[in-house]
Amino acid sequence: MIEKNYQPAEIETRIASAWEDAGAFKAGRPERREAEPFTIVIPPPNVTGSLHMGHALNNTLQDILCRFERMRGRDVLWQPGTDHAGIATQMVVERQLMERQEPGRRDMGRAKFLERVWKWKAESGGVIVNQLKRLGASCDWSRERFTMDEGLSRAVAKVFVELYAQGLIYKDKRLVNWDPKLLTAISDLEVQQIEVKGSLWHLRYPLEGVAYNAEDPSTYIVVATTRPETMLGDTAVAVNPDDDRYRHLVGKRAVLPLVGRLIPIVADEYSDPEKGSGAVKITPAHDFNDFEVGRRHSLRSISVLDQEGRMSLSGNEDYLRDLPEAALIFAEELDGKDRFAARKLIVARLEETGFLDKIEPNTHMVPHGDRSGVVIEPYLTDQWYVDAKTLAAPAIAAVRSGETAFVPKNWEKTYFEWMENIQPWCISRQLWWGHQIPAWYGPDGKVFVAETEDEAVGKALGYYVEKEIITEEQGHDMAVDPAKREGFITRDEDVLDTWFSSALWPFSTLGWPDTDVDVKRYYPTNVLVTGFDIIFFWVARMMMMGKHFMKDVPFPTVYIHALVRDEKGAKMSKSKGNVIDPLHLIDDYGADALRFTLAAMAAQGRDIKLSTQRVEGYRNFATKLWNASRFAEMNGCALAEGFDPSKAKETLNRWIAHETARATREVTDAIQAYRFNDAAGSMYRFVWNIYCDWYLELAKPVLMGADSPAKVETQASIAWARDEILKLLHPFMPFLTEELWAVTAQRNGLLALAEWPLKAPAEPIFEPAIAGDPMAMPVIVVPAPEIEQFSDPAAEAEIGWLIELISAIRSMRAEMNIPPATLFPLVLVGASADIKSRAERWSDVMKRLARLGDISFADRAPDGSVQLLVRGEVAAIPLKGVIDLAAEKVRLDKELAKADADIKRVDAKLGNEKFVANAPEEVIDEQREKRDEAEARKAKILEALERLKDVA
Repeated sequence: MIEKNYQPAEIETRIASAWEDAGAFKAGRPERREAEPFTIVIPPPNVTGSLHMGHALNNTLQDILCRFERMRGRDVLWQPGTDHAGIATQMVVERQLMERQEPGRRDMGRAKFLERVWKWKAESGGVIVNQLKRLGASCDWSRERFTMDEGLSRAVAKVFVELYAQGLIYKDKRLVNWDPKLLTAISDLEVQQIEVKGSLWHLRYPLEGVAYNAEDPSTYIVVATTRPETMLGDTAVAVNPDDDRYRHLVGKRAVLPLVGRLIPIVADEYSDPEKGSGAVKITPAHDFNDFEVGRRHSLRSISVLDQEGRMSLSGNEDYLRDLPEAALIFAEELDGKDRFAARKLIVARLEETGFLDKIEPNTHMVPHGDRSGVVIEPYLTDQWYVDAKTLAAPAIAAVRSGETAFVPKNWEKTYFEWMENIQPWCISRQLWWGHQIPAWYGPDGKVFVAETEDEAVGKALGYYVEKEIITEEQGHDMAVDPAKREGFITRDEDVLDTWFSSALWPFSTLGWPDTDVDVKRYYPTNVLVTGFDIIFFWVARMMMMGKHFMKDVPFPTVYIHALVRDEKGAKMSKSKGNVIDPLHLIDDYGADALRFTLAAMAAQGRDIKLSTQRVEGYRNFATKLWNASRFAEMNGCALAEGFDPSKAKETLNRWIAHETARATREVTDAIQAYRFNDAAGSMYRFVWNIYCDWYLELAKPVLMGADSPAKVETQASIAWARDEILKLLHPFMPFLTEELWAVTAQRNGLLALAEWPLKAPAEPIFEPAIAGDPMAMPVIVVPAPEIEQFSDPAAEAEIGWLIELISAIRSMRAEMNIPPATLFPLVLVGASADIKSRAERWSDVMKRLARLGDISFADRAPDGSVQLLVRGEVAAIPLKGVIDLAAEKVRLDKELAKADADIKRVDAKLGNEKFVANAPEEVIDEQREKRDEAEARKAKILEALERLKDVA
C-alpha cells in the first residue's frame, strides 16, 4: 500500500540498503558474465573532499548512463574511488596537529607523520563516498580504490621505471610554480590568478661606456617591471627586433643598477613595443617567459630568492660572481629579507641613486596558491619531468582520427591547443604524503631508478663493483646483509604529482600490472564524464598513459559537462556567499529532486543556473507521480498477468501505449546522445502531461463506472504504463521509482536490474572505407532494434485531437480572461463523419474539461465567433454576449503597452555599450531573458487581439 505522503528521507535510506544487500551494482554478476560490458571510471574525488554541486552534477550524469545501460542488460562497471590529494591531505593533517598543539610534521619525522595521515584517512577520509551514496550513485562499491592502495602504487612505480628507462622521465633544472608557504612545487591547476592593483616601475639601466646622466636618455635604457625585487638576478635586457627606438643598442651592454654587473641587450620578439617602455628586464630564474628568453640567448640564470621567498644573496655563488665590491654591502643589507620588504628597500635605493624613472599604477594578474593563498614564485630548481610532448603525439592523433571524440565537439579545440603546445610535465612535489619517487642516490649522487629498494640496491651494487668503487666481496656482503648496506643509497625524498597516479586510473584500478583479467574485459572504458577544467590535467594525461601502456585510448567518448552557477548565472564562491550545498538540497527536497533538476538543466555547452525553486518544482514532480500511483492503486489498477498493451481494445488505452513507445524512443535516443536535458524533458512531459493530466483524467469515467471489460482493460493499462514510467524514470529518480516499483509492481526483483522498455540494438558495425579511396572515412551502420515498437496512429489521431482541442479552448479562455464558471457553446465547422463520431464519443469529457455548455455542428462558423484550427479542423466559439468585447480590448491594449515598455527598457540597457562592457555576464543574460519573456507575452496578447477582431 502506498503511503499517503511522499517522504524522500525515509525512502532513500531504506532503498539504498536494499540495493547494497542485493549487490545490485556489482560488475560481473553471474547472470551478466557473458553480457557486453559497459565501463565508466569515476573522476576520483579528493579523499579530503565533501560533495559540492559540481560533484553532484558529474555523478548524476554518470549514474544516469550506468543505470540506463544496466537496465539494457549490460555488465556495468562504474569504478569508484578517491584520490590521495597530496597537498590537500597533508595540509589537513598538519592543521590538525597545530590545532591540537602537537609536534609538527618536521618534529615528528616522515615515518610517524605518514602513520598519522593513514590514521586520519582510515577514520575521517572518504566522507565524500558516503555522500555519493546519498546521491544514489550506483557504483560497484566493492571495488572501491584509493590512489595509494598497494596495487595502484605498484602500477605507479612500474610506469615511472619504464618511462625513465625509455628516456621519457628525466631530471632537469627548470622553473616551477613554487609555493613559499607550502614549500613545494605545485601544478598550474593549483595556481589561481588574482587581479591585483599594483605598480609598474620604470627603471633606468645605464649603458656601458657612457657617463650616466639622468637628464640624458641617450645614456640609459628604461625597462618596466612589476617585480623590482628580482632585478638583482637580471642577466639581460630584451627589446623587440622591430623596435626602431632600440635597434642601435642590440649587441651592446647595460649596467645593472645597484649591482654594477654588465648584462647584454638582446633582440627578442617577447618584448612588446606597445607595453611599458618597450624594453624588459630578463630574469631567467624568476619568470617563465624570461626563462625561455634566457634559453634562446644562452643567458645565465641567477636565483636571488630562497624557498621561503626571502632574499638569498650571501653564499650565492651565481649572484656573487662578477659582482663589484661596492655592491656587496647592499647585498648583505638585503640578505634574508622577505621579497616584499626587499622590494620596498630596492625601490627606495633606486630612487636615492637616480635610477627610478617613474612609477605608474598597474592592475595585473598575480598567481596565488589556491590552498596557501600566498603569491606563487617562479623558482629555479631540480625536479623530475615527463617528456609530455612525445607522449602527447599519439594522444593527439587519437582525437584527430576519431578514436576518441569530445561531446560537445568544440572542446576538442581546447584539447588540441594545449596538447600541441605542451610543456615538460613537472611530476615531483616536495611533500611527504604521496607516492615517493622510486629513485635512489648512491654516495656519488648517481641515480638508480627501480620499482623496489632491493632492485635499486642490486643495480647500485652492480654499478659500483663494475666501477671498482667497492670490491666484489663488499658488494656480496651488502647484498646478503641489509645492515651492511645502510646508508649506501638514499631514496629521493620527493613524491609524485597527484595527477601522475590519476593518469593511470582507467587501468590501474582494474588490477594492472598484477593481472590483466579485468583489463581485458573492462578496458577501454566506454565514456568519461568530467568537467572542462581538468581536460589538460587529467583527461589529456589519461589519454597519454592509456595510449602508451595499453596501446589503446582509455575511452572513445569524453562528455564535458558545464558549470553549475547560481540562479543569476554567477559562479558559486564562498566569498560571494552564493554556494548552494547539494546535501542541504537533498535534506530538504530529496536526492531524486536534485538529480532530476541537474539532468533537466544539463544542456550541452550551456552552464546550469540553479535555484532552489527549480529543485522544489521537481520535488513536486516526484509528488505528482507518487499521487498518480496512489490514485491508480486506490482504483484497483494492477498489471494483469500476460497483459499485452498492443492487444488493447479501447482507443484510450491504445493511445497511451502509443505515447509510451514514443517517450521510450525519445528518452533512449537522448541518453545515448548525451542529451540529458532532452531525456529529462521528455520524461517530464510524458509523466506530468500525458499520463497524469490526460490519461488518468480521461480514464476516470471508466474507472468510476460499472465493472466491464473496458474497465478491467483500463485498470491493467494504467498499471502497465505506470510500470513503464518507473523504468524510464529510474536512471533519473532511482529512489522514488524503486520504492513505487516495490510497492505497486508486486514482483520479486529490483527495478535497478529490470529490463529497459526499448531493447538495445546490436552494437554499431564499422564498415571499412570505400576501396581505393584512402581519404574515405569508415561508415557506421546501426542495426535496427530487435523489436518493432508499438504504434497506433489512429488512436493518436483521435485522442491527440481531443487533447489539442480542449487545450486550445482552455488557452483561449485564459487569453480572453473568461471566468471558469462561464459556459459557452462549441460549434464544429464542416466536421466529417469521423470528427462527429469522435465528438459524440467524448462529448461528456469535452464539456467537463473545457467548460462547454453545448456541442453542435455547422457548415459555417456563427457570426461573432472565435475560430480555432485544431489538426486541420475548425472549431468555433460564439463569444458575443459571453464577454464584454470592448472592455476586453481595453485590458489587452494595456497589457500590450506594458509588454512594449518592458522590451524598450531592456533594449535601452542592451544597446548601451558601457553597460554591456561593464556588467557581469550573468546580469546581461538576465536582461536577455527578461526580453524573451516580454516578447512571448506580447505574442500571446497580439494573438488574443487578433481573435477579438474576428469576433467583432
